[in-house]
Amino acid sequence: MKKTVKSPSVSDHPNKIGALDAAGYMFGDLGNMLVLAYVTTFIKVFYTDTLLINAAKLVTLFLIVRLWDALIDPLWGLIIDSRKPGPDGKFRRYLKLIAIPLSVSAVLCFVNIRQLGITNDGIVLVYAYVSYTVFGTLYAAMNIPYGSLASVITDDPQGRTLLSTFRSVGAGIGGAPITIILPMVIYVNIEVNGERMQAFSGSRVLLCGVIVAAMAILAYFSCYKTTKERVKSPVVPPKTDIRVTYGSLAKSLPFITLTAASVFMSGMVEFQSFYQYLFKGYFMQPKLVSLHTISNYLPMAIMILFTGKLTARFGKKELCSFGLGITVIASLLIMIIRPEENQLWLYLMLCFVNGLGLSFLSIVIWAMVTDAIDYQKYMNGRNDESSIYAVYSFARKIGQTIASSGGMALLAWAGYDGANIIQKAGVGDRILTMCTVVPFLSYTLMFILILAYPLNKRKLSELHSALSQRRAEAAAIDADE
Repeated sequence: MKKTVKSPSVSDHPNKIGALDAAGYMFGDLGNMLVLAYVTTFIKVFYTDTLLINAAKLVTLFLIVRLWDALIDPLWGLIIDSRKPGPDGKFRRYLKLIAIPLSVSAVLCFVNIRQLGITNDGIVLVYAYVSYTVFGTLYAAMNIPYGSLASVITDDPQGRTLLSTFRSVGAGIGGAPITIILPMVIYVNIEVNGERMQAFSGSRVLLCGVIVAAMAILAYFSCYKTTKERVKSPVVPPKTDIRVTYGSLAKSLPFITLTAASVFMSGMVEFQSFYQYLFKGYFMQPKLVSLHTISNYLPMAIMILFTGKLTARFGKKELCSFGLGITVIASLLIMIIRPEENQLWLYLMLCFVNGLGLSFLSIVIWAMVTDAIDYQKYMNGRNDESSIYAVYSFARKIGQTIASSGGMALLAWAGYDGANIIQKAGVGDRILTMCTVVPFLSYTLMFILILAYPLNKRKLSELHSALSQRRAEAAAIDADE
């Protein structure tokens, strides 16, 4: 007998989750940000100031290694999607398989091989290439399944927003000790010609890395233990068809606009590491770069308390567009005013306003990604979560590649010399220029792209209703059989 199909309401959604489920998922990005923030924050200064690699040579290094990181993402996505779910599910198993190798590889990036008696510049450069490439490859092997995991923890729209919010919390908790506390530990006071200066310590960054790696391993295994894959993946994985999967993405306006915006967003996250040079070469207080991090991320910590209710009322796209408008204005003011060396307070105040506007997109971006994945699932009826997420991750890596290599090229243009504590005249001013113009252009393009993102509140509601109806009909057919 044919059963009546009823779409589940929000209150009785079969895969509804609570704060404990979201907190378990949070641990994964806490681990991710511990290792990623540790490497991206200090690797550039470690290369220039400890390994004494010329900034011009690092342009090529970051271009090649980051492009490899980007290209490996789609490959990992195809591999993961082609494998059958195991006892731990489709994605959770990678949390325990990759945790230790990834964390160890992060530490190995900061081994000062010059202290081991290796003084040949070519060998030092090769070590930098190899260690950084291994780290990027292992990070992709962790991040792709972790990012895809959200789509199978729940298919409830409110649950997705909750997961995205807690993921942002995890990223904040993981990144905070790296970007706020460690600069005050890693930079040491020295005397140069009778003047007190602050210098980067290669030995301290390695010791801190061991502690960070241990914390990351603990976080990954906590995520593995406390998450559950509720949305079951097919026992027999669908035959991977690159043309169908990637061809449909090329026609998806939600995916294209969101991914393009994320290129600039991830690029700006990567570009944050260059502010160490700004505080060292312009403000002359590298330890205080922690204040820059606080001024950018404190607003996000505050707005996490309200973002869930605000998105429920106004919609994700609508809220992010409004916030990015504020960010564009703030970054424009920083670029025009160009705070003096003794006006650090003014610079930080404008950075706080900048971070306030950016906080909305930072918090809900992962929920928007799963919305874009749902849109693709609705359009082609395929479960290609990892492959789609891998393409999205690939685009983010492109943004990081441009930021790393391009930023290093700008640093070389500024004339920065890691071998000298005191930089030549004019270097600080040129670093200030690169650290004000690049953010303004990036945030402006992000604002335009989010305005073009088509999944507003009304369209999202229609999409989720249609998918719920489709799942209910499939369940009814299975029950009849």
